[in-house]
Amino acid sequence: MARRPEDRRPAGPRRRVAPLISRHWGPDVTFGMRLVGTAVVTVVAAMPAALALVLVEAQWAPLRRLDRGAAAALHRQALEHPGLVRVLHFLTDVVWGPVTMRLLVAALVVWLLSRRAWRLAAWAAVTALAGGCAGLLAKNVVERARPHLPDPVAHSPGFSFPSGHAMTATTSCAVLLLVLLPLVPRRRRPVAWTLAVVPVLGVGGTRVALGVHWVSDVIGGWFLGLAVVTATALAFEAWRADTGRPLTTPAQGLEPEIADADRPVAHEARTQAL
Repeated sequence: MARRPEDRRPAGPRRRVAPLISRHWGPDVTFGMRLVGTAVVTVVAAMPAALALVLVEAQWAPLRRLDRGAAAALHRQALEHPGLVRVLHFLTDVVWGPVTMRLLVAALVVWLLSRRAWRLAAWAAVTALAGGCAGLLAKNVVERARPHLPDPVAHSPGFSFPSGHAMTATTSCAVLLLVLLPLVPRRRRPVAWTLAVVPVLGVGGTRVALGVHWVSDVIGGWFLGLAVVTATALAFEAWRADTGRPLTTPAQGLEPEIADADRPVAHEARTQAL
């Protein structure tokens, strides 16, 4: 029996498969459900940061005890070890500082533009800018004072919550990881994750140890940074879905196809498949 023209679709990997939901509902319903799903996931991702903000604003007693206890203990260690203070300053201001992190993201954006990965470059730049704006807005909304310690070993201007260093490290390392992970061999990806996590945890520890942030400032910076990355990554995933590309997971990176750019044959085959 002859097949109807609408049944003659490319077979195998060359077939462009739309999301399952699009087969049953129209584009407007599909868009609406995707929009709701994205909003729900973004709200869930932002809840820890919002909770930290509420607890800080309410001056929740257990959190205040944690902040003050950690600040006092680490401050004593800093006063007893001047050499450690110099190391902490080097790590927080140079190695893991906001300037270093932003320069790394800027270099990544330039590299992506050179490879004509326009949307991925835009995502990286927008995520970094959104993280900075969100952190500045939160600081001016909360207006939390920084710790006041006897014999301070460091000073930092501006308000305290959330930690800008912690938030910048979180967004920057997440951007670098999600973009570059597809280029890392699978067996070495745990190393890539470690290289991304260590600066985030390390800069948070240095800010508290130097007495310029409370523990809750650092936690708030981490959570707010993750919320920003989650929101922009979901927007990128929505674009992938609209163009027929398969959705990804953090373990794959944001755009696995970038690994094929240096392999013309594989890249051409995958482009035809999409």
